[in-house]
Amino acid sequence: MEFALIMIGTVVACALLRNPIHKAPMVFYALAVGIDVLFVACSYFEVPRWLWLAMFELIQTCMLPLAMFVLVMYIGCFKKGSKPYTWFKPIRAELSIIAWILSLGHCVVYLMSYMPRVTSGAAVTSNVMAAFVLAIVILILLIVLGVTSFGFVKKAMKTETWKKVQKLAYPFFGLVYVHLLLMLGPSAMRGGQAAIVSVAVYSVVFGVYLVWRVARALSDKRAGGPAGASVASASFDEPLEA
Repeated sequence: MEFALIMIGTVVACALLRNPIHKAPMVFYALAVGIDVLFVACSYFEVPRWLWLAMFELIQTCMLPLAMFVLVMYIGCFKKGSKPYTWFKPIRAELSIIAWILSLGHCVVYLMSYMPRVTSGAAVTSNVMAAFVLAIVILILLIVLGVTSFGFVKKAMKTETWKKVQKLAYPFFGLVYVHLLLMLGPSAMRGGQAAIVSVAVYSVVFGVYLVWRVARALSDKRAGGPAGASVASASFDEPLEA
């Protein structure tokens, strides 16, 4: 339920801050870096409880960056020319980079926490080990997608190469869902109410995206007539930004 509330708040905040983000993205990148630094500090030093709770809900659980990634991916589901698409499309790359920076704080703290347990030979459940290995794969995809979302990197790459790289957003998004299930599954199977609700919310979010995105691609293909294949391909080539 927390994620649903954070998702709603994220969409509203991004909509209201659309123009500032578009005009001065570096300010928001710096803010995201600052939040990461604050989160790491909160993980190792005593801080006010309210601050730790805020950092825990938004960054340690990765709900804020995930909510931003969900928004970025869902933008591609809207029909071109629609109000949501027209409003958010100009800041799609910027939102993906902000989400990328915020997620790095989550990754750093969790790697520092789980790496010693995994490499020391200590008893680790198969579920935790699978989630850890999957997290490494997700981190690699995250770094590749994040770096290539910067405009100057995109310009330095061949268009076709960049498009192929950006298609990695689809397996990245799918693996994030699997990772969430691995982390929440055991608690949900034991009857944990919070875990069950979280799994249900995440399943709806990712399931709706899958259905809607495929429907959008098929609709684009039909609208394109003989050239529909290229239209559908172009829409799939822009999972993070255009």
